Amino acid sequence: MTNTKSLFETVTLGNTTLDNRVGVAPMTRISATSEGLVTDQMVSYYTSFAQGGFGLIIAEGTYIDDKYSQTYFDQPGIAYNEQAQAWKKIVESVHQAGAKIFMQIQHSGSLSQGNRFTKEKIAPSSIQPKGEQLAFYFGEGPYPTPREATKEEITEVVNGFVNAAKRAQSVGFDGIEIHGANGYLLDEFLTEYTNQRTDEYGGSTENRVRLLVEVSKAIREAVGKDFTIGIRISQAKVNDYTHKWAGKEKDAEIIFGQLGQAGLDFIHVTEHEAWKPAFDTSEASLASLAKKYGSIPVIANGHLEDPEKAKKIIENGEADVVTLGKGALANHDWVNKVKNGEPLAEFKPEEVLRPNAKIKEFEV
Repeated sequence: MTNTKSLFETVTLGNTTLDNRVGVAPMTRISATSEGLVTDQMVSYYTSFAQGGFGLIIAEGTYIDDKYSQTYFDQPGIAYNEQAQAWKKIVESVHQAGAKIFMQIQHSGSLSQGNRFTKEKIAPSSIQPKGEQLAFYFGEGPYPTPREATKEEITEVVNGFVNAAKRAQSVGFDGIEIHGANGYLLDEFLTEYTNQRTDEYGGSTENRVRLLVEVSKAIREAVGKDFTIGIRISQAKVNDYTHKWAGKEKDAEIIFGQLGQAGLDFIHVTEHEAWKPAFDTSEASLASLAKKYGSIPVIANGHLEDPEKAKKIIENGEADVVTLGKGALANHDWVNKVKNGEPLAEFKPEEVLRPNAKIKEFEV
């Protein structure tokens, strides 16, 4: 049996001490009410991970305003105080079960498939997204072309993230994670082919990472020094799985270097396989590059449900915490099972994500 002791040591992210180094990755489950309110089913779902031994739960991407941020119908929101108060039930239940919980706050940009406030979408540039909308989130056909965001709208986006973070803090979340990954708005600013702007937000890598840095700094200023803040970063997108940064390690140095100076407590890196080389120019994983250039704690995500792989990425010093997505969905008690040397269940997408990604009865 693998000695997995290193996975179960305590670790600190910002002002938050976790009982172990294993977390649940944020996963959109479109199981809120149509008004974006948390349901009792969601309370049971999140609590089950805490009861299963996970030290950290990062809640699913949550929309931040009543304008352009909502990504899917029945996605939870934190645009209003009523929505924030509904999250309190989850926070209290998870805490009671012994885990910490962060909220992931999200703006969908051009990848919105269902927004009850508007059909219009904003993005850094008016460029039609690649690929097709996601069927298990009730999407169909190509993504429509978004409108280029004005400077005023960019300021509104920053304010939306700030207000969402303050609401999350007010209802007892241990921290927040800014969604800067997977092709959504902040990642669209970071990506060359979706960002064709000629102002200070477009062009060089330094300019394209600017909005992510501004959002991070603005949140830090608003919530004070003791509230834990991180950001999620990826190369791949939900509509472009094979995307790689054109500048390779030079881009990693600029992006992680800037974010490491932005008042954040962690960088959460997600790749298809977290341990694999990020680029064809070296053996370094994206997590290890985040660690090297960001100089702050790193969370690694990407097919780490095998305890041996999870342990290795921690022991190699590439990451401080690992998060599981499909591995956690298949084993809400992954941590307890691994601790006890019990076999792990295989993830069955046909059971969990079909016909849609809503939480199923057996998951709670």
